[in-house]
Amino acid sequence: MIDQHLLILVLALLLDRIVGDPAWMWSHVPHPVVVFGKAISYFDRHLNLKRLPAEGRRRNGLLSIVVLLAGAALVGWAVHVLFARFGLIGLAIEAMLVAVFLAQKSLADHVSDVSDALRREGLDGGRRAVSRIVGRDPETLDEAGVCRAAIESLAENFSDGVVAPVIWYAIFGLPGLFAYKMLNTADSMIGHKSETYLDFGRAAARLDDVANWPAARLSILLIASGALVRNGIAALANTFRVAVRDGGLHRSPNSGRPEAAMAGALDIQLAGPRVYGGEIVREPMINGSGRDIATASDVEAGISIFYSACTVLVVLAFLVFLLLL
Repeated sequence: MIDQHLLILVLALLLDRIVGDPAWMWSHVPHPVVVFGKAISYFDRHLNLKRLPAEGRRRNGLLSIVVLLAGAALVGWAVHVLFARFGLIGLAIEAMLVAVFLAQKSLADHVSDVSDALRREGLDGGRRAVSRIVGRDPETLDEAGVCRAAIESLAENFSDGVVAPVIWYAIFGLPGLFAYKMLNTADSMIGHKSETYLDFGRAAARLDDVANWPAARLSILLIASGALVRNGIAALANTFRVAVRDGGLHRSPNSGRPEAAMAGALDIQLAGPRVYGGEIVREPMINGSGRDIATASDVEAGISIFYSACTVLVVLAFLVFLLLL
């Protein structure tokens, strides 16, 4: 079955790279992630009760994420069984569905919007564009800060928006992909350390860390490959050096890996102190020896490396498919 998954995956990656995530479609039917979000919100409303002690909210949060993941996997299995009844047509439909859960073109387009806005509209335009993809306060960012935020988002989302779904689908098929996307959506909705979700979202956040661990490390290799294609052997070496040295500086056990790899590939500083909701989050600078001024050209270079890394991922999936034939 894995070889079939890999063939479908290659088709899905190519489709997502070319077509992306068509907005017109989701104006007529709900995106699957939106459906996942509604399911998560249901459990949040009914089980994340303020009157409960912290232990009770943690227990309810664990119960919620277990039920949500099991339900998502079951739906994924049922959908796969349904598609399998239609032979090659079903295979093509499954490839289109898998493409919906990938984010190559849509991620690159959103990040590209930032550099385009900076060039056309200056700092105000860049701030508006970057506010659509990051959670930090845009008004606190100068032009270099806008560019760093866009590049960090590109690197982090390459791992959990492209590489991780690829891994979970390649190994476990639609059940694995659906369960991963449910978990990743839950982490984004209830996994943060606010007063409301510190206990209820604890299980989702920790499971998401575990689920993304392999993808974050594989992302280093892929970004290094992209850096080699674009900038040569020196960029490859710097990517690995910075990723190994600084990948653990980030507060997340996973996000720092692809961010450090991209910082090394572009030889720029990333992360450091940032402002969220009026509060300063102080973190070490990744690649502190790199350039301290990021530009729109760096954003565009990052997108080029990202696309090269995506191409390497497609080639790897296809080669493994051939080996398993």
